[in-house]
Amino acid sequence: MFASAKGELGAGGFCRAERAWGAFVAGGFALHSGSMAVERPERVEGQPSGTGAGQAKSSGGRETFTAEELTIVMSHFDIGVIDSIVEYPRGSRKSPKLLIVAEQGKFLLKRRARGKDDPFKVAFTHSLQLYLAGKQFPLPHLVGTRRENNSMLQWRNGVYELFEYIPGQTYPQTLESTFDSGRILSLYHKLLESFKSEWQPPTGSYHAAPAVEQGLKSIQTSLTAGASRGEDNAELIQLVTFLLASYRHAADTVEKLGLETWPRQIVHADWHPGNMLYRDNHVVAVIDYDSARLLPRIIDVANGSLQFSILGGDDDVSKWPEYVDESRFKRFLRGYDEVMLLSQAECRAIPWLMIEALIAEAVFPIAATGTFGRVDGLPFLQMVQRKVAWLQKSSDRLVEMAEG
Repeated sequence: MFASAKGELGAGGFCRAERAWGAFVAGGFALHSGSMAVERPERVEGQPSGTGAGQAKSSGGRETFTAEELTIVMSHFDIGVIDSIVEYPRGSRKSPKLLIVAEQGKFLLKRRARGKDDPFKVAFTHSLQLYLAGKQFPLPHLVGTRRENNSMLQWRNGVYELFEYIPGQTYPQTLESTFDSGRILSLYHKLLESFKSEWQPPTGSYHAAPAVEQGLKSIQTSLTAGASRGEDNAELIQLVTFLLASYRHAADTVEKLGLETWPRQIVHADWHPGNMLYRDNHVVAVIDYDSARLLPRIIDVANGSLQFSILGGDDDVSKWPEYVDESRFKRFLRGYDEVMLLSQAECRAIPWLMIEALIAEAVFPIAATGTFGRVDGLPFLQMVQRKVAWLQKSSDRLVEMAEG
């Protein structure tokens, strides 16, 4: 995914910006029984009932835990004597995290951000993670509550999770780590081929998404209104027209290859370097299962191929290369082949799905704010246009690489 942070733009894949993809109950996923179960802390005598979790903010605008909130939440987990608690300022500013060192090890406490805290959706992702953990897939294990062994805790409308902490490094951008990233994705797909959940997974993706076309049209309207010169206006219209036509052509090409008839299974739907931890060039943990959904596996494979081969740079996006790192592109797919093979039709779909994914990731933040992080929308889209044109021109060669 794309990233707005300066230090992440060239880190072997665009890390996520705020995503525009698209009933409160007390409960959690019972780690031992596989069903929703009630787990809500009692109201402490003398404390106000409140209507929401504590949402104190640090000077950087990141939400933090209140002392009362932390005391009550941690009283429902049994991890022994706590030695230290420090803020863990990673990921969404709306989802505070704490690194806890305790008698039983290191743990990461997380309060889910608003909009990411639907208990039924959380229960689905937890059922997925628990299933994978049982198959020895590399991921941080959920820690159950003291009383009911539930995977999530709710207090004052907040949803909390406690994970084991797994140390690791960011994507080292080596061919070996890229190969292992593809291999682990293939293992994920193999393990989940027959996975069933009592919760209905979502099905939307970046492919043939009406929201992407709507976003492009709204970008044209909003950025045109702010254009200072007529030539800027004409250039923007031409740019958006190109991206819209390219998105539609890519989607049509994939449809003609038969995507709608291919088997569907649970995919990760957010497979990029920022969602993996590495040690010695191997993946030791895959995180963030919130985007998991029911789709053909090639949706994951194509996006991963893009994220692990795309090349960025500093804040001057006009200098970003239009081409991908072909060595990493090939190694990612050879890693996938290590566990399962792709069909010829799936390989042929990869460049066109990469085009769709690239356009989709740029559209939503620019449509919402007119910028992508600190970069103005127009130059960022011009960079995307160059990359899309290269992918179109190089599609046959990329297919040959994918087929091995």
